[in-house]
Amino acid sequence: MLQRLTIRDFVIVERLELEFGPGFTALTGETGAGKSILVDALALTLGERAEAIAVREGADRADVTAEFDIGGSRALAGWLADCDLAGDEGVCLLRRVVEASGRSRGFINGHPATAAQLREAADFLVDIHGQHQHQSLSRPAAQRALLDAYGGLESQSALVADLWRTWSRRREERLAFEGNAAAIAAERERLEWQAQELEALKLVPGEWAAVGAEHARLAHAASLIEAAQAGVDILSEGEGAALEQVNAVIARLQPLLQHDPRLKDILDALEPAQIQLQEAASALRRYGERADLDPQRLREVEQRLDALHGAARKYRVDPDALPALAEHTRERLAELGAGGDPDTLRRREAEAEAACREAAKKLSAGRRKAAKKLGEAVTAGMQDLAMQGGVFEVALEALDVPAAHGFEQVEFRVAPHPGASPQPIAKTASGGELSRLSLAIQTVLSRVARVPTLIFDEVDVGIGGRVAEIVGRMLRELGARHQVMCITHLPQVAAAAERQWQVSKVTRGGKVSSAVLALDDAARVEEIARMLGGVKITDTTRKHAAEMLGTAPVKRR
Repeated sequence: MLQRLTIRDFVIVERLELEFGPGFTALTGETGAGKSILVDALALTLGERAEAIAVREGADRADVTAEFDIGGSRALAGWLADCDLAGDEGVCLLRRVVEASGRSRGFINGHPATAAQLREAADFLVDIHGQHQHQSLSRPAAQRALLDAYGGLESQSALVADLWRTWSRRREERLAFEGNAAAIAAERERLEWQAQELEALKLVPGEWAAVGAEHARLAHAASLIEAAQAGVDILSEGEGAALEQVNAVIARLQPLLQHDPRLKDILDALEPAQIQLQEAASALRRYGERADLDPQRLREVEQRLDALHGAARKYRVDPDALPALAEHTRERLAELGAGGDPDTLRRREAEAEAACREAAKKLSAGRRKAAKKLGEAVTAGMQDLAMQGGVFEVALEALDVPAAHGFEQVEFRVAPHPGASPQPIAKTASGGELSRLSLAIQTVLSRVARVPTLIFDEVDVGIGGRVAEIVGRMLRELGARHQVMCITHLPQVAAAAERQWQVSKVTRGGKVSSAVLALDDAARVEEIARMLGGVKITDTTRKHAAEMLGTAPVKRR
């Protein structure tokens, strides 16, 4: 859900910080006050094209930041983590800066981001319906996803995608084998020789370090034994040994302790030294007894080192990497063995294709049922939205080449007037019709649509009276499940909103800028009265406005 929008020096907006809530919010105001500019500013953070004209006259740059609460969107949180764009938990910040030169920079949670990444993030967050490019209903992938969600076919669609990837991979394996049979045979032969040589070495992980340590010990055995014996002599067994000297000092001082207690600290320090010298001498003695000269073992270790070093040099790896190389060689041979039989490859490919086609057939059947049901529901909604006689349909066209999303292309089509043949919605409907069609579709899909924020611009173009009241009611119903914002000139639509903002122009220092005011109940009556028309607002007009607001209670679900 959109929580906050901060705008600096964008078109005629000098500084605005808007906080949003759940439910249905109406944006109203005089024509040209800048209502659509707020939507344009938000669209900029969602990855729309940036131009120098977006920068307020006299400013160096335009800066727009949108803050979203994404606590309930695991999909978006996962996408942010995968792209290293995550920020504070439960929050997503989209920011766009446009320089006066036209150069722009994007940020997601403070991390530099491309316009494409902003658009990807926006797909999880906002749908803008009206004469704007950021509109999911015009994208084939979004249409397909909505149909699958409406028909409860998402898991079946995911299964088809998995099976299609398996089929594609096995087809690539077969083609690769057929195109590289000689190279594969040569590689298999080389690896078989390599595996035999490495197997003969009987490699053990960590062996290189262990053998090296043993070689160093055996090669210096004489020096080690000699040093150990010399240490024993110096510490305890030789003439004038250190331990003998320490014992003599202790023996001389001990009787004198009764004459001067201060000697106790010195004796306390000497006694541990005496013990440690004894232990060190004993340890050296045991070491010297165990150490021995073994020329035969030394030769064996040197031969092992030579064998390991020779194999490492031959295969251009570190000696301690030989066990891993042996394992990789065995794995690669297994892969080549599994894929070395063309009949096996063709059989595996055929099995994968059959499984994919069977799952896709079930998905297609489910889509046909959902498409018929969705078309009828949206067509019924169009009749109440000044599109009498119009028809909405979901066309399923078979693909020549199967794809990961199934074996058909999903396309939303509409005939806005009686007698017209349905055409793709982006090519057929006018701005107002397209926005109202979006409203009808979103109302039908509101229980399954995952985008939390819906914004409608020009939804009320060319309508009034009863149809306007229906539009207001439908927006209010959408607001029970989504965050809904609507720019409107119609009092019937504005009166249905839970909250209302008034957008106006103000002049400061000879410059015009937009201001936004959140209206309380009394101010809403005045604004609805203004929207009802007339140069002068009368008590009768105010009474009518109050009645309209009173007859549009909002019941949250």
